[in-house]
Amino acid sequence: MSWIDHWEPEKPEFWESTGKRIARKNLAFSIFAENLGFSVWVLMSIVVVSLGSVGFNFSVGQQFWLLIVPNLIGAVLRVPYTFAVPKFGGRLWTTISAGLLLIPCAMLVYAVTTPGTPYWFFLLTSAAMGLGGGNFSSSMANISFFYPEGKKGLALGMNAAGGNLGVAVTQLIVPVVITIGTGIHLAYAALIWMPFIVLATACAWFFMDSLTQAKPDGQSYKLAMSNKHTWVMSFLYIGTFGSFIGYSFAFPSLIKISFVDYKGWVALAFLGALIGSVARPAGGWLADRIGGAKVTLWTFVGLGVGTIGVMTSVDMKSFPLFFSSFILLFVLAGVGNGSTYRMIPAIFKTQSDDDKSAKRQAAAVVGIAGAIGAAGGVLVNLVFKFSLEGSKTLTPALTAILVFYALCLGTTWWFYLRRNVFVQRPSLAYAGV
Repeated sequence: MSWIDHWEPEKPEFWESTGKRIARKNLAFSIFAENLGFSVWVLMSIVVVSLGSVGFNFSVGQQFWLLIVPNLIGAVLRVPYTFAVPKFGGRLWTTISAGLLLIPCAMLVYAVTTPGTPYWFFLLTSAAMGLGGGNFSSSMANISFFYPEGKKGLALGMNAAGGNLGVAVTQLIVPVVITIGTGIHLAYAALIWMPFIVLATACAWFFMDSLTQAKPDGQSYKLAMSNKHTWVMSFLYIGTFGSFIGYSFAFPSLIKISFVDYKGWVALAFLGALIGSVARPAGGWLADRIGGAKVTLWTFVGLGVGTIGVMTSVDMKSFPLFFSSFILLFVLAGVGNGSTYRMIPAIFKTQSDDDKSAKRQAAAVVGIAGAIGAAGGVLVNLVFKFSLEGSKTLTPALTAILVFYALCLGTTWWFYLRRNVFVQRPSLAYAGV
């Protein structure tokens, strides 16, 4: 068993001689497994668009439930997955969590190749895809133990961006793969990932490590749960990451449903997730320079503008405006992901005189906000579902989303930018919030 008992990344001589090499190795294999987790998590977003072509004619509402269920399960699993690394060790848990991705892939192959597969089995398959959504939390928790405090930001940023890119990879590759040969072959959408999942599982088992010092920190979670800023930041993360993952699931279907004459553009839906993933580190970079709250505030302003653009495009039936407005939403959601994550350690640095305690609470908040933010994607797809079923248009859903962004903007200003905040807690300004 590859357990490491001696681990002191904060000591420069240990880091340079031993720690850096081991940490980078574990980061590389962690990104590989997490990327596949995201790829499987959003797989139904592409599959559902083509189900009618192979004889499964589900209603709009049924199709959206196939998008909502994996999002919901993935969000819920982020909580126990966060505690799995200290319980089982990073090496073993990464092996298990990667290997579990074979289950939804095998279920999808069966579902799309068996005539008359009932809708409930497709729902069950979607739920199994949610296993990929939990991988983010365990992967981030695992890598955080390997790096010294001064280098965690970059490492976790690379890990998060590498995982998010799995959404774009799926939406780029799967539309091409399922059309190889004659007709539509939805089984290929699952089969293409299975060799890579086996490889990631083997790499995790043979090359990754577990740290004996990676112990659960329940006290920090208790303190974080009782702190109002935990819930404020979780609310804001619904607006940023919830938008990113919610739009990622819905975008291909929205193109097909709202602009039938442009359904061939579904193949380019990957651009949204790709650009949003790349924009995430840029949000953190901007936050470092001008303050996380300022970047987040203007992100929500921009998200509101993008939402109005989508509403206008639906009224005008302008696909170019629709597509470009959604790309803007993805960019800003990515920037917001980076800036909100940057705000968390800055805020909790002002909450305690004990620097170590503050960092542990911030790490706990990252896990909590990650789970709640992912649940935001469920809300996005629910409002789209009810809007399309009730009024046959996206306008009510977009109006609700616009109101929510306004609430997020007001919340950011009230808690972190209004003048009285700095009078009462001047350290917030110093912390770069």
